Amino acid sequence: MLIRDHDRDDDPQRWRAFLVDQGFGHFVAAGSGRSVPVVVPTQYVVTDTEIVFHLVATNPVFDALEESSRALMSVAGDWAFIPGAWKAIGDEDPARGIPTTYYAAVQVSGTCTIQSDPADVASVLAIQLAALDPDGVYVDPTEHAARLRAIRAIRLTIEDVRAKYKYGGNVDQEHRDAVAERLSARGGRGDRAALEQLRRTR
Repeated sequence: MLIRDHDRDDDPQRWRAFLVDQGFGHFVAAGSGRSVPVVVPTQYVVTDTEIVFHLVATNPVFDALEESSRALMSVAGDWAFIPGAWKAIGDEDPARGIPTTYYAAVQVSGTCTIQSDPADVASVLAIQLAALDPDGVYVDPTEHAARLRAIRAIRLTIEDVRAKYKYGGNVDQEHRDAVAERLSARGGRGDRAALEQLRRTR
């Protein structure tokens, strides 16, 4: 992922908040000597030091992880298409504006631990349920021992984080304000989140 200086922000509070808010990403395991990596869309939960989730035991990603325990979780969101005309202010020709897409993206890489013991899998499920459905009422996951054998838990240790926030950091405040005003008026898919991110560039 290309990250230009004006799109970079290494603040852990910001990337953690983004990861928690999104809660869904693409888990990528390259394995060893493969022509293409294995990519798995999945929900996840972020803890202090890990990203945890579970997958069915027959998922091909486990073959790749056996080859190499290094993997990556890629998460992108808060995106909005920005028409070229939105970026024109004053006497600037709207037809000469260059369209773009505003978005945030965070990629976390690290070493994975695979857990197949039902008690360990149940522990990860408990973490996920507490985060995803805190008001839900469930039996202890260990009571599903037979079904737990059909899934495996993955703990991805957070070792390296690359965060990108592409929200007009390459233009002056007047141009960003013009885009923000139009995002607010449009109110379409992703516009509110993009507007909030855009305002952080002040």
